[in-house]
Amino acid sequence: MKSLIAIDDLSKTYIMGSQRVDALKNVSLVIDENDYVALMGPSGSGKSTLMNLLGCLDSPTSGSYLLKDEDVSNMTDAELAEVRNRMIGFVFQTFNLLPRLSALENVALPLIYAGVSKKKRLERAFHVLEEVGLADRAAHNPNELSGGQRQRVAIARALVNSPAIILADEPTGNLDTKTSIEIMTIFERLQDAGNTIIVVTHEPDIAQHAHRIVRLRDGEVESDTRNSEITRTNDPNHRYLMS
Repeated sequence: MKSLIAIDDLSKTYIMGSQRVDALKNVSLVIDENDYVALMGPSGSGKSTLMNLLGCLDSPTSGSYLLKDEDVSNMTDAELAEVRNRMIGFVFQTFNLLPRLSALENVALPLIYAGVSKKKRLERAFHVLEEVGLADRAAHNPNELSGGQRQRVAIARALVNSPAIILADEPTGNLDTKTSIEIMTIFERLQDAGNTIIVVTHEPDIAQHAHRIVRLRDGEVESDTRNSEITRTNDPNHRYLMS
């Protein structure tokens, strides 16, 4: 299996007034293509900092980060933005949809930054909405959708650029149990289709869907284990991403 992410001795330090906060300390981690990883840890463990670094939303204080053999450790903000748009799809707990745009327009947004023509980006966005079972809601604005439907729109937006990584930050945090299972079903389908999934969560039942669980504490990796008891929904009614 080819490695997609290789971080070595990654550290992140914040200076807050006269106080030094070591949010991440010499973390080394390799994530292969098509892996499904859950990042876990209590508040203040460093998992959000690690997610920001993996997602190229921030740069490390020291250490190296190779993403598809490309060193992103010391890139400028503009270079990181280009990498994010090309290689990483984000799914957030709060959905982060633009309220005045339709589901279709929200999904198509990343393609604007990629320079894709309007006709092609709307065609691609509609196709991805079909994959997550929301083609019939394409013209609806976010306030006309349920929480689960809004998260599926967010997943479609993350997928529209065919990124190397889907990075999900507490993707079921605002959803009820039934809807959470529907969302995890979509992630299972994505991983089955060859995508690399990284989920940040504090919920053990959500982490159990991942094939590997990395636990952080006090800015360091406490454990990194393959999950021998993977939870699969296997619900035949969930046909998303089967086309």
